[in-house]
Amino acid sequence: MTKILAISGSLRKASFNTGLMRAAEALSLPGVTVTGMTLHGIPLYDGDLEAAEGIPAAVTALKDAMRAADGVLLVTPEYNNSIPGVFKNAIDWASRPPADSVGVFGGKPVAIIGASPGGFGTILSQDHWLPVIRTLGMRPWFEGRLMVSRAGGLFDEAGHLTDETTRQRLSDFVAGFAAFATSAA
Repeated sequence: MTKILAISGSLRKASFNTGLMRAAEALSLPGVTVTGMTLHGIPLYDGDLEAAEGIPAAVTALKDAMRAADGVLLVTPEYNNSIPGVFKNAIDWASRPPADSVGVFGGKPVAIIGASPGGFGTILSQDHWLPVIRTLGMRPWFEGRLMVSRAGGLFDEAGHLTDETTRQRLSDFVAGFAAFATSAA
């Protein structure tokens, strides 16, 4: 069984990206499970907090989930043509302490998808993730790209994916990534 951890980089309840993550969880792909995770409960990174209290429980849960996964799917919004601060903050926390970074990120297969109300999907955010995942030593999958543009017409008001074409594109993407994650092991 190939285990994929999908992380939504949005905190909004009816987020298109959380909806995309939930749609990935609901896929019925033979030999693949997708488990979603949000960033709720992760505080802003503060070295003084880390020194005084250690790694917060929500960060430890994220790190444990990443370690247990065969591959990590970053489901990223695009804010001001770049990575959402809350998402980058969570990854920064997960890289602490530095001695843990290799066990959490090193060689871990990773893929990036995202949904946006605009016409360009999340192309700039996805591109801006590349130096981060390179620095962390992850193994990016470049065989597919999924940028869901004009997401307002593809999700309902509760954030559920309603477009079957997008659902099929997502299924194809996750299946390809899962095959890569399995071969990378």
